[in-house]
Amino acid sequence: MCQMNRERWALASDGVVRTQLDNGLTVVLKPLAQAPVASLFLWYRVGSRNEVDGRTGISHWVEHMLFKGTKQFPSGEADRLVSREGGYRNAMTYLDWTAYFETLPVNRFDLALQIEADRMVNSLFREEDVESERMVILSERQGYENDPEFLLSENLTAVAITVHPYRHETIGWPCDLQSITRDELYEHYRTYYTPNNASLVAVGGFELDELLRRIEELFGPISPGPSVPPVRAIEPPQRGERRVVVHGPGTTTYVEIAFHAPPAAHEDFFPLVVMDAILDGARALGMFRSSSPSCSSRLYRALVETDLALEVSTSLLPTIDPYLYSCSATVREGRRAEEVETALLRELERLAEEPVHPEELAKAIKQTWAEFVYGSESVTDQAYWLGFAETVVSPQWLDEYLARVEAVTAADIQRVAQTYLTPHNRTIGWFVPEL
Repeated sequence: MCQMNRERWALASDGVVRTQLDNGLTVVLKPLAQAPVASLFLWYRVGSRNEVDGRTGISHWVEHMLFKGTKQFPSGEADRLVSREGGYRNAMTYLDWTAYFETLPVNRFDLALQIEADRMVNSLFREEDVESERMVILSERQGYENDPEFLLSENLTAVAITVHPYRHETIGWPCDLQSITRDELYEHYRTYYTPNNASLVAVGGFELDELLRRIEELFGPISPGPSVPPVRAIEPPQRGERRVVVHGPGTTTYVEIAFHAPPAAHEDFFPLVVMDAILDGARALGMFRSSSPSCSSRLYRALVETDLALEVSTSLLPTIDPYLYSCSATVREGRRAEEVETALLRELERLAEEPVHPEELAKAIKQTWAEFVYGSESVTDQAYWLGFAETVVSPQWLDEYLARVEAVTAADIQRVAQTYLTPHNRTIGWFVPEL
């Protein structure tokens, strides 16, 4: 069994303990005195970034399979037990990661540890479950295809990104979902669902020494897995504007513009966060808090208040490798895609040409700060952020988040706008309805 004693860890000034089992499992714990609940996240460093042509969507499919049961917790049993104890659980797969979580009353928290330790190695992958989930995921995919915004985004991303696996949606392409086999799913599971490719994060009212001992007992005997295949693809610089037009059923036109953007660890990421707040309002970057549109943002005033668009939105994601920054608009009936595209590009060009006013900058920073704080209140939120930083960037990135946002200047915003929001770095997409 792997050993972990007090000499191998120390309580940091932020109240977080970080250590590692001998099998490579990273352990991040944040005890909160007297909290009545605790949240457990198990993060695996696998997502669509780790997929190859012919197996797109496999990470998301494996996530589904881990809810189909083990011998210890047959299908549906873990859900029933967690619900009976007043808790909740779920899982998520995205570009860089797959995460499973349970939040439970602290005196029932051991159940979460048992469930996750068991399904890390004992998920069954029965052939009949594989086939039933194939139908579920294909149906999910078909539902997405009824959404013009999904179709536009999927096609635009595949045109903007030509080499890196980020070009594929996490759900995968239909041809791959129809052909992936049970053995391929199980191979993916055994390759990536290993202690040396995972981080266990817990936040809540637990007793620290007791939890550490229990983690050793449940996860320590699990053997480390193989070395994870490296992601070698590097997206080449874009050398000119690209365009895509998607046709489909509907009555509404959509416009989306995407620019290659740096990863979360890059020094330009935080100026882009504040720039995005100026364009579309501050937002929480986490999975458990949604932000309302800002009626005072530049894009809202330029497109919605002028009756060019019904709504606007932007997207900036913290990722391991360079990804995309995108701006989208729903064209109002009676207006044309050309008008909306011109107005949107005008606002982006203005950021590069004119320094942001100090008051506007201060407001964007304050709102970004507030969204981050509000999105980190619950034990589930905190466990999410600790695990996300551990998996995608670094603990220091999370520790420095607010300070680096507050340090952004008007010159920084103008510089990143001039660097990234350029014609040669953009891909423009329209969805044109077929009446």
